[in-house]
Amino acid sequence: MMKVAVIGLGWMGRIHLRNYTEMQDIEVVGVVDVSQEALDQAAEQFGVATFTDLDDLLKHDIDAASVCVPTSMHHEVGLKLIDKGASLIIEKPLAMDVQQGRELVEAAKAKGVSLMVGHVERYNPAVQRVKELVAEDEGMISITIERVGPYPPRIQDVGVIKDLGSHDLDLIRYITGSDFKSVYAVKSTSLGKHEDTALITAEMENGVLANISTNWVTPYKSRKISVACESKYISANLVTQEVKEYSAFSTYDAAYSVREWPLMFREPVKAELTDFLTSLREGTPMPISGEDGLKVLETFERIFDCAC
Repeated sequence: MMKVAVIGLGWMGRIHLRNYTEMQDIEVVGVVDVSQEALDQAAEQFGVATFTDLDDLLKHDIDAASVCVPTSMHHEVGLKLIDKGASLIIEKPLAMDVQQGRELVEAAKAKGVSLMVGHVERYNPAVQRVKELVAEDEGMISITIERVGPYPPRIQDVGVIKDLGSHDLDLIRYITGSDFKSVYAVKSTSLGKHEDTALITAEMENGVLANISTNWVTPYKSRKISVACESKYISANLVTQEVKEYSAFSTYDAAYSVREWPLMFREPVKAELTDFLTSLREGTPMPISGEDGLKVLETFERIFDCAC
């Protein structure tokens, strides 16, 4: 039995907990949160031990933990778990800034524990199909991502760039297979103390152009990716997990063909945690490394340096 824990019982933490309790050969040693109500609900629904103090949980033996606390607490909580010798998956983004992120990565290496960053959108079946279709065509031209929705009161410590934008900065690196060469951005704040609208434009080192539109001012949730290649155009809806592939426009008959790719709906978090635990059992590298998380944090710095 692998012994695991969940730190933080917000929306994502509860999803992690549910998935762990549904897995074989997994024992949830305990969960930690400052809300007694959240702890009581977890105990009643899943029969797990509850703690209001992380130090009390760490008196027990644990092999791995999910860190689902607010981003501002990732550094402190992560270092405590690493010092305990527990491997961990930290929800995106890895940390508040590059310095904190680098300290987490270096501490994990020094202690010999595994660190994975929860960029869960990589496990969306629609994203994986887009990745496959792009790999078939060497002439990738551009990628555009829209990730918008209403303001989330649960997010208090970061703005829309670090919350929503972190998904897409990672996805662009993942899909293009390249790092950022240049990044430009503009942002605005209208609802709270952090930015709630941002437009990000970039060029990758392999020449692919990228664009992200993200905000918390749209009354509905939209998650879409469009990729232009020399021989095809790919459109994906990440909410419905639908993907369409358009052939190149034919000047001969002034038309193009459209192919819809059927996908079996899958819960991304379950696939992510399964990969995390499998890597721990087999001693293989984490699918999304601490270095991957650092790349996103480094891009944040470049964005905030130029965004006005």
